[in-house]
Amino acid sequence: MENTHVNFEDNYSTHISQQFNDELEQIRTQLLTMGGIVERQVNDAVEALLTGDADLAEKSRRTDQQTNDMELLIDEQCTTIIARRQPAASDLRLITAISKAVSDLERIGDEASRICRHAIDLADDGNGQRGYQEVRHIGNLVREMVKDVLTAFARSDTELAYRVAKQDKAVDQEYRTAMRSLITYMMEDPRAISSSLNVIWVLRSLERIGDHACNMAEHLVYLVSGQDVRHASLKEMKEAAQQGEG
Repeated sequence: MENTHVNFEDNYSTHISQQFNDELEQIRTQLLTMGGIVERQVNDAVEALLTGDADLAEKSRRTDQQTNDMELLIDEQCTTIIARRQPAASDLRLITAISKAVSDLERIGDEASRICRHAIDLADDGNGQRGYQEVRHIGNLVREMVKDVLTAFARSDTELAYRVAKQDKAVDQEYRTAMRSLITYMMEDPRAISSSLNVIWVLRSLERIGDHACNMAEHLVYLVSGQDVRHASLKEMKEAAQQGEG
């Protein structure tokens, strides 16, 4: 499949009002800026847990307020643009997709903050590293998903968005396997219940981060193709992505 990378600017370059162009460019840039902050949150949260770095976990948690503030700011700007400009067609899809993507980014930040909280508890507990291999593996998968979906948004790359959604299925399978392993471990050694529960909640947060990255991929396909693929199969999403590239 041939990729075509179309910048958002191409969608609104013909507007009569330069100010309208500037407003759309601003919310697009802010989305990607927020995405970079959230991507760093996720990276730091996983690293803090795997290395037992409570200071890094606490630092990452403090970043959450910044992402909350950015969500409110971008949402307000999207609402203002709709009220003032009454956009139609692709412009309205752009604003809608950005607003929804921002909400998913904020929730990814929330999950990263939860991972940090459990990382601090595990660092204080110091009882082994059971389940850390699974955390590392699933953490790497979802970090790649977050990075790729932000790249897809920056390039309007629906093929990459489809690959992110496809990767979510692998994350779900790995998550179920890891959960079965940890539950068995707790049954065999009740002394490990406390630390294992922390790891289980970390894995749950990672799985949710993957879900939100997948949601963002669906928003992008909607933006580019005009087709709502939120409840579509992977095959249907792939077809919509191919049409978006055409």
